Amino acid sequence: MTERLPLFPLGTVLFPGMALSLRVFEDRYLALVRDLLDGPGPRRFGVVSIELGHEVGPGAALRLAEVGCVAELRDATLQADGKYDVAAVGGRRFRMKGTDSSRPYLRAEVEYLPEEEGAEVDAAAVAAMAAFRRYRRALAAAGAGIADPTAPGDRVRLSYEIAAAAVLDGHDKRRLLAAEDAAQRLRAARTMIRRETRLLRAFPTLPGTAFLDGSFHPN
Repeated sequence: MTERLPLFPLGTVLFPGMALSLRVFEDRYLALVRDLLDGPGPRRFGVVSIELGHEVGPGAALRLAEVGCVAELRDATLQADGKYDVAAVGGRRFRMKGTDSSRPYLRAEVEYLPEEEGAEVDAAAVAAMAAFRRYRRALAAAGAGIADPTAPGDRVRLSYEIAAAAVLDGHDKRRLLAAEDAAQRLRAARTMIRRETRLLRAFPTLPGTAFLDGSFHPN
């Protein structure tokens, strides 16, 4: 069974359960927010990561990731300049089955993905948490800080918290979002953050620390 969702392409990845803040200023996305506010609940839109291109500008040619995440609208505040400040939280993952450009913003027919723990998830969680703590210490030594996951006993939630917290490029983040189950995501995240830990120890100065807070994204 599929559902049609309005799409908000971003240069980042939204994970289930994670907060998303947006400053919405482009006409097509202002129309999206107004349509959500004027329509019945639940007020949801799809966030998809941009693999190639940029989310702003007229006629921007985009290549979008196949797997995205529902954003559940929690608040939309209209500012004096006509822009919206939007607060949302990640919901279910989906796979896009097709897009529709008949409105100012894209819409997509989406199929929701199951959330499974996967084989040997406990072992994967223990190994991923150990790697994550070493990674967090290496970040701290480089002048940056990230918090420990809040729900280590919930293996699916843990897999998303680690994926969201790690400072990784878009390709890695998209791979983690699309992982078949939590165990696969935890194993992949462990490999990625071990690589990043080695890099941090080899190059202790981290120029990108100013960009570690990825909670706010202009559209």
